[in-house]
Amino acid sequence: MASPTSSGGTDVPPVLPSIPLSKEPAPGSSEQSIGDLVRDVTTHVSTLVRSEVELAKAEVTSEVKKGVQGSVFFIVALVIALFSLFFLFFALAELLAIWLNRAAAFGIVFGAMILAAGLAAFIGYLRVKKIRKPERTISSLKDTAQVLGNRGKPEGSTTPELNGHAR
Repeated sequence: MASPTSSGGTDVPPVLPSIPLSKEPAPGSSEQSIGDLVRDVTTHVSTLVRSEVELAKAEVTSEVKKGVQGSVFFIVALVIALFSLFFLFFALAELLAIWLNRAAAFGIVFGAMILAAGLAAFIGYLRVKKIRKPERTISSLKDTAQVLGNRGKPEGSTTPELNGHAR
């Protein structure tokens, strides 16, 4: 479809209107004040930064979705591997049943599994026990609260304890 402004019958796409980022100057005023120029530059830079942030957000969101979709397959593989361990333990018990009573072979495999679970739980307990409260963050927050509590008071004054009584 030819544009109404095209000549010679060639197909030219129509010109799309655009929304100006700032107020268009009047046709007769070619000189702008420094304040107007600074305002326009600030507006354009702000719009550009917002557009870049939106673009980055859209790209990151897209990549995160791909990562989540890929990780679902890793989770499925892990679940299948965990269920496959059940058959490994049965095979191990049947192998031991060649030399021992079948019940004893299954009992040995069960005991080994319980021992492995207990060892993993003990190691996990030791790791969790090492977790400490964030001392530096707590100290920093107390300092900030103290500074904000003394805001607007002369430097030499201290904050009196109210002991639950309002002045």
